[in-house]
Amino acid sequence: MFMGEYRHNVDEKGRMIVPAKFRDELGESFVVTRGLDRCLFVYPIEEWKKLEEQLKALPFTKKDARAFTRFFFSGATECELDKQGRVNISSPLREFAKLEKECVIIGVSNRVEVWSKAIWEEYFAESEESFSEIAENIVDFDL
Repeated sequence: MFMGEYRHNVDEKGRMIVPAKFRDELGESFVVTRGLDRCLFVYPIEEWKKLEEQLKALPFTKKDARAFTRFFFSGATECELDKQGRVNISSPLREFAKLEKECVIIGVSNRVEVWSKAIWEEYFAESEESFSEIAENIVDFDL
């Protein structure tokens, strides 16, 4: 399980240090793709395979299912860590998430998310006010 918040920089070659606590869980190779809310999703291969099966089960006759599947798979890249524990994030993914220098890496249960520091702070500030309301709305999930 991934949890926690870490801050790192993306260098001029598009490399970013992956927090040491996440490296073992991610394994030798993992998948980075476009996520929701302008961040990147990072999945260990086993979690990616589960997600792939769920997405393959969506009815391709439904326009929204096709659009979401295209969005998710077209941006996906299998990545590996270098000897310094860095991952090279492709230019299209960096552009999508607006990763220029400072970024925030968070653990979210079965995946890691990579955010531009500015976008994360804006998202968090907007969401912070509604966390209580969100909690009330999901109380039926026995959290």
